[in-house]
Amino acid sequence: MTPLAAAANENLAEISNYLIYSSMAVYMLAFFAHIAEWTFGSRSKVGRTAAALTGAKEAAAAAGAAAAAPAVQVRGKGGATAVLDQPKVTTRSAAGTRDVPDGPGAAGGTVQGDLYGRIAVSLTALAFLVEAAGVVARALSVERAPWGNMYEFSITFSTVAVGVYLVLLALKKNVGWLGLILVTTVLLDLGIAVTWLYTDSDQLVPALHSYWLWIHVSTAIFCGAVFYIGAAGAVLYLFRDSYESQLEAGRTPGRFRSSVLERLPSAASLDKFSYRINAAVFPLWTFTIIAGAIWAGDAWGRYWNWDPKEVWSFVTWVAYACYLHARATAGWKGRKAAYLALFAFACWIWNYYGVNILLSGKHSYAGV
Repeated sequence: MTPLAAAANENLAEISNYLIYSSMAVYMLAFFAHIAEWTFGSRSKVGRTAAALTGAKEAAAAAGAAAAAPAVQVRGKGGATAVLDQPKVTTRSAAGTRDVPDGPGAAGGTVQGDLYGRIAVSLTALAFLVEAAGVVARALSVERAPWGNMYEFSITFSTVAVGVYLVLLALKKNVGWLGLILVTTVLLDLGIAVTWLYTDSDQLVPALHSYWLWIHVSTAIFCGAVFYIGAAGAVLYLFRDSYESQLEAGRTPGRFRSSVLERLPSAASLDKFSYRINAAVFPLWTFTIIAGAIWAGDAWGRYWNWDPKEVWSFVTWVAYACYLHARATAGWKGRKAAYLALFAFACWIWNYYGVNILLSGKHSYAGV
């Protein structure tokens, strides 16, 4: 590499660092905007009473309309008619679930809360663009895929996680409740990356010089980001389910607990959300392991070496396979399924942090 090219790469690395720190600043603003959304969107006692009265009036109006509905006339044989009552249409939830509607979201149904929510999403989108630019600058500075060590993996991981969240919002999915948790964990991820995992721009070890780096590691990052969103849904499900159980038992939760949890989707919705997210990305995680085996065969002459990274990738696959199988066939819904989903994600986290830092093997490319 010529001195001019080396200087250009060094400048790009500095630009990347500047962009990553700038994205952290914007994420911090988004964090405070989300806090304001939850705070000013808090539904007061008067607001909840009004909503309850409105619901009662709507129910009464619906009942009156049903009562006023014309009777059904049925023509029988010989021209005789019979008058039947208007049939009642009822809806039932699935067995083992509660008939609880989804909450109004973080904004709490207030204009001010909704305003702060829109500001938070806008800032999150801006931070995403800045961080993505930092990842691209890092790639240009090293002239390769920007995930050759834990620092690069971490900044790409958080970028992808936020990108998935924004895509779900663009598709009109009910994921606004995820914003505060996502921004908080992204700040934590980036803080760990720039403080303990940072590695200067450098070339890869020879074993990683392959097009499989773009395929295998990119899919691993995407799967981890989506698994994270599914795990966040499982955690919130546990809180919301506990809240609904308290109400069902006739107990009154604290004011703060009620203000937060009543605005989340119902426990049934969160349970379904977590399952669908994990089920959607599981085939791609299967492909990730297969792609890694093919790459290992090209690089080391063996498709499987029982390396710690390989073992824990397979353990993670088994954990998610057990979760999906139990959820789909054994009827494991609710808390048992949530605990199993969180155990599977914990395996993924250990495979990333624990295996890379604490264990040694052919995949010891942490750079720390």
